[in-house]
Amino acid sequence: MAELIRLAAANEADPQRLPRNIEAEAAFLGAILIDNRIIEDVSINLQPDHFFEPLHGRIFEQIQRLMDRNMLVTPVTLKPFFEADEAMRELGGPGYLIKLTADGAGLIGARDFAQQIYDLALLRELVTVGRTLVDNALDTSESVDPKGQIEAAESALYKVAEGEGETGSMKSFLQASTEAIRNVEKALNSGGSLSGITTGLSSINSKCGGLHNSDLVILAGRPGMGKTSLATNIAFNAARRWVQEREDGIEESKGSGAKVAFFSLEMSADQLATRILAEQSGISSELLRMGKISRDDFRELSRASRELQELPLFIDDTPALTIAALRTRARRLQRRHGIGLIVVDYLQLLQGSSRASDNRVNEISEISRGLKTLAKELSIPVVALSQLSRAVEQREDKTPMLSDLRESGSIEQDADMVWFVYREDYYELMKKPDEGTPAFEAWNEKMERIHGIAELIISKQRHGSTGRVRMKFEAKITRFSDLADDQYANAGYD
Repeated sequence: MAELIRLAAANEADPQRLPRNIEAEAAFLGAILIDNRIIEDVSINLQPDHFFEPLHGRIFEQIQRLMDRNMLVTPVTLKPFFEADEAMRELGGPGYLIKLTADGAGLIGARDFAQQIYDLALLRELVTVGRTLVDNALDTSESVDPKGQIEAAESALYKVAEGEGETGSMKSFLQASTEAIRNVEKALNSGGSLSGITTGLSSINSKCGGLHNSDLVILAGRPGMGKTSLATNIAFNAARRWVQEREDGIEESKGSGAKVAFFSLEMSADQLATRILAEQSGISSELLRMGKISRDDFRELSRASRELQELPLFIDDTPALTIAALRTRARRLQRRHGIGLIVVDYLQLLQGSSRASDNRVNEISEISRGLKTLAKELSIPVVALSQLSRAVEQREDKTPMLSDLRESGSIEQDADMVWFVYREDYYELMKKPDEGTPAFEAWNEKMERIHGIAELIISKQRHGSTGRVRMKFEAKITRFSDLADDQYANAGYD
């Protein structure tokens, strides 16, 4: 084995030395210098800073640079880059590179050496995170922010675990195409309409194929349109399908249900639960809130509550969450519970970082990018609700469009799909003329046709066509459902 750099005496005497194996580092580098192809066979995403000895990290970095230029890497081709290196001089100069290749033992166990180098680097990062956490917790000289420290620690821990094992997000075409075929097979088995997570509404599934991994879906609308109700329905339907599939013995990878994390920044968890209970029991949510129900209604409510106890729907109603805190909590939920869908209600109530908070457009841009990054990072769909600008109310035609997205064009840019909820009867109700007039008769006839009909306008779909989906909306129990054929025809739609 080559003569290695002598560590400082203080480090040698330290009983709590950082985890390291300098001999493994030297053996691995020597194996690469003997046979450059070894680095291509190693699946670990090894980086220069994973080496404990800085000199070894610099050698590995230079090896990567030369190989990127399709150059042969040997002690001879590396020599010019290390002639002025002080650490190399202490070992006799560039001749140290030749000493690395003197022992060919690394050729046999190169993968094992690489794995150990990587694992020890992770342990050192854990030590660093732990020490930083302790130091920050003990330091009370500045403003104390325990929750902020916890979020920072969780984020740091997730970053340590983030790169576990495989080579980042790099995939061969074989891997990518295999996943694509699996999605096609899933859609085929579901009757040709569903390749992602179900929304619980056949009309939406048929148009979009469900909710797909890594997609950011923006669900927007003016207040009163029912966007929170639709998001709640979708979350409940996906979670309920997950339970049904487990009971039926369907593998999770082949199912269309999902465990759901619902971040409710506007409503409390009990208010959200009331909506779901109202939908499942068929009792008006208004009557539930006021307690104006019969004993039979209460028994029906209790039955619905018992059935929903095992529902994998996790609600976080923390107000004024930052995008960083939301991402930290989402990672934690996926780690602990394996969530497959995230719903955020709603985007404009999230906060960005302090550096972006001076400019609201920049802050919203940071938030929408953060949500899209989260969808890709966790490889699950993220549905984020969004407000629309008041410009809609000032037009004769109230139908929303992409330019109505409030405060930032980056929302449209970052989204894979943009949905608008639109209810014509909401605006028609405001036009009610005096009773007994001919205008009232015409208005009443139109209201009978369009009452309870909502449209989901798909204005952007990265993987398919745009268009409209019409649904039935029951306002009292805040439930969306598929529109029956006779209702669709009677409404006068094409």
